[in-house]
Amino acid sequence: MKRIESGFRHAAYHVPIMTIEPGQSAEPNVVPAPRRWHHVFTAFFSELQAEDAPYLFSAAPHPNLLTIRRATVIISRVRLLAILFAILTPSWSVIDYFVFPTNIWTPMTLLRVSAGFAFLAIFLCYSSKERFTSVYRALVFLFLIPSLFYPASQYLFTNSQLTGDFAHLVAVAYTFLPFILMACLAIFPLSFKESLTLSLLVLSAQLVGILLPHNDQLINNFSTLWLLALLGGIATTAGISQLALMIVLVRQAVRDALTGCLTRSSGEELLALQFSIAQRGKTTLSLAFIDLDHFKSVNDQFGHETGDVILRHAAIAIAKTLRDSDLLVRWGGEEFLIIMPSTSLEQAKTAMERLCRFGLCKRPDGSTITASIGISEVWNDAVSDQNHLIELADQRMYLAKQAGRNTIFFSGGAVPAAESHPTQKVHLNTGLA
Repeated sequence: MKRIESGFRHAAYHVPIMTIEPGQSAEPNVVPAPRRWHHVFTAFFSELQAEDAPYLFSAAPHPNLLTIRRATVIISRVRLLAILFAILTPSWSVIDYFVFPTNIWTPMTLLRVSAGFAFLAIFLCYSSKERFTSVYRALVFLFLIPSLFYPASQYLFTNSQLTGDFAHLVAVAYTFLPFILMACLAIFPLSFKESLTLSLLVLSAQLVGILLPHNDQLINNFSTLWLLALLGGIATTAGISQLALMIVLVRQAVRDALTGCLTRSSGEELLALQFSIAQRGKTTLSLAFIDLDHFKSVNDQFGHETGDVILRHAAIAIAKTLRDSDLLVRWGGEEFLIIMPSTSLEQAKTAMERLCRFGLCKRPDGSTITASIGISEVWNDAVSDQNHLIELADQRMYLAKQAGRNTIFFSGGAVPAAESHPTQKVHLNTGLA
């Protein structure tokens, strides 16, 4: 079973190659029985499918496009909070100056200035186009700095004598820092494991502050810790809800509504990523540009609805012959692009011959839908960027058409596509009389 869309399991097709004939039923009527936990999951996240549950629990199974989008959102919010904390943290020293004695104000100011520089370093050192490992690092640093600052400030207060109601009031304000930090967690689209890790970091800082020597309010402080844990649960739920919404939005953005393939824009983004991986790792990367032959005549003779049915089942037929690592993109109209990581030119040619041998589908008049295919490979063609790789595959696809269609064209020449095997006839409702 092959997935037409990279990383999202909502469009997993497992159907035979189909012959399109008038007056027949459009889709298979087999619907798998959902598991009981599926109903529980969809009750809380009605916009998602039960198969998306692992995405909310952990970031490990996230597809590349979701990871890229999420990294962009997280790092932008990290930098926003970092620059705000870089300004506000040292600025609070002005208030401390008027209410605290010198033995507290001086070390507290040093702590604040140091924290301010650390926040500023996060803002300056991390850009909006970081890889996800760097995004994780920035996010941990953002929460680690105040988590260290809080117990240090509480140590100063528990080992010093405060005089005046206003000084005590300002000192109490410091105890709200973990709550502010926990609330900030809610603005990030994080999985359960990620939110739990950061929540435990904040709770640990609060616990260290509670267990400091000379702390004579243990019962009240442990009540505060319980309240902070509840806030962490709310923040975790908010982060998971943001992640669920992002999964839906990314899916809608990357999926072609008609065929279930990747859209052109998402395909270009993934190709750029795969090209970079191939360049760094010196691994192979092949493209196959596919154009359905005489497709315009299908629309002209049988109507656009029949043309749409053919496109859907052509996409299914192509996807069935691909590996899980391959990516199928609807480039436009009746054109498809296959991105094949770690695939040599010879392997790509064999894969396309297998596709033509298995066949796509048949038109309502019984004639076979064939395709003209152009193949390019990053090292065999010595290309310098992914755009050149696409151009070569596109040009060879047109050369395949000029060679008589139903042909595979590559750098070494052209081969006629094998005759398709007889396809199983499955009735499709094309709307024709």
